Amino acid sequence: MPYSGYQDYFDRKLIISVATTGGHHGKEANPNLPLEPEEIARDVRDCEAAGASIVHIHARTDDGETTKDLERYQAIRDAIDEYCDDILVNFTTGGGGIYSREERIAPILETEPRPDMATVDIGPMNFGQTRTAINPREQNEEYADQMREAGVKPELEIFNPGHIPEMQHLIDEDLLDAPYWCTLILGMQTGTPAHPRNLINLVDNLPDPVEWQALAVGRHQLPLTTMAITLGGHVRVGMEDNIYYRKNELAESNAQLVRRTARIAEELERPIASPTEAREMLGIE
Repeated sequence: MPYSGYQDYFDRKLIISVATTGGHHGKEANPNLPLEPEEIARDVRDCEAAGASIVHIHARTDDGETTKDLERYQAIRDAIDEYCDDILVNFTTGGGGIYSREERIAPILETEPRPDMATVDIGPMNFGQTRTAINPREQNEEYADQMREAGVKPELEIFNPGHIPEMQHLIDEDLLDAPYWCTLILGMQTGTPAHPRNLINLVDNLPDPVEWQALAVGRHQLPLTTMAITLGGHVRVGMEDNIYYRKNELAESNAQLVRRTARIAEELERPIASPTEAREMLGIE
């Protein structure tokens, strides 16, 4: 059955996710991008106050390099627990083409408390000139199974339409619990081109029962996340995906991007979901 969430648009609470840091650009791109655990946590606190109910976490070393170091992830989680109220914590399993399968999921399984959710890159993607993240079906099955055992909600990252059948495969194999949670990603290198028609096409092919959010990189973030709000979906914003507030103006903080999203949602009559409401919507205890 195709997705039908826009039929109850005015009754659907909007989940705002924020991706504060990412694994690519750093302070050389925007000095306001947070990197150290306490810096990230302070930023997340402001994002939660602005309306975000989920934070997507990447860890970096002190010199800004991406890392899967368990102590670093634990330090970020501990700092978020200290600074924030109840925001849902979402760890990445990204890093294909750099880290092993085991290294990528280790922070999800070996930090305490475990994150509320974690990403699963559902299919292959190219990065730059030489790196390819393969993300085979076997790995997806393994990650989904391990996350269920750990009590962590999978967030399926859909980079192009060919990844939707891979999502359906996990459903058919009874490896996902409804409602399914996925992110539609537009504007990446070998992903779906950032165009309104393409977002609609992705949404129309999603299986029910699903809750979905959209993200778009760079200058596409604002128009396509606004479109996602009008379609009854949810949104992800933040400096992992876009370092600018407007053309030629760097974002002052991730919270600045969250506040703008919340203002737009208010104008479009979409109420903002609290972390407690987001947990209920996504079936997270």
